[in-house]
Amino acid sequence: MVKDVLRDVEARMKKTVEVLRHTLATIRTGRASPALVEHLHVEYYGSEMPLNQLANISAPEPRLLTIQPWDMGAVKAIEKAIQQSDLGINPSSDGRVIRLAIPPLTQERRKELVKMVKARVEESKVALRNVRREGQDQLKKLESEKQISEDELKRALDKLQELTERYQKELDATGATKEAEIMEV
Repeated sequence: MVKDVLRDVEARMKKTVEVLRHTLATIRTGRASPALVEHLHVEYYGSEMPLNQLANISAPEPRLLTIQPWDMGAVKAIEKAIQQSDLGINPSSDGRVIRLAIPPLTQERRKELVKMVKARVEESKVALRNVRREGQDQLKKLESEKQISEDELKRALDKLQELTERYQKELDATGATKEAEIMEV
């Protein structure tokens, strides 16, 4: 019973870290990365679709992204979605391939992005603490229903705290890596 609760809590904590990594991948750095645009939603034939389902996205150079739609009718819709996004990049197109030149970041913009990274890390830590609290509640319920002893509860709560601290360190490390990547000139 205790192992089931801890296994569930650990799986949810891993998921929190993965969500943070995915979120941070969409924050622009000085380098071109397909993750910057692959989840932009494009209005295509009356429905919203992620860009990676409409086109091939590649980074042939460190500061250039190319987007090659599978259907040439989607070029204008993709350009419009990129212009409306908060990326601050203007697409250029030859009718078949869309090119996104990634401009170098200013120091001011880098600081804004670092603040955004710190906010995302803090949101993830809050989510982690919520998972821990739910796990504590489940364990205390097991103890109140006499399914586990008081000693087992204490050991399980200590184990839960260790898990929480381990994943918080992982969140901090992920955030620090992204911050270093952003500040790299």
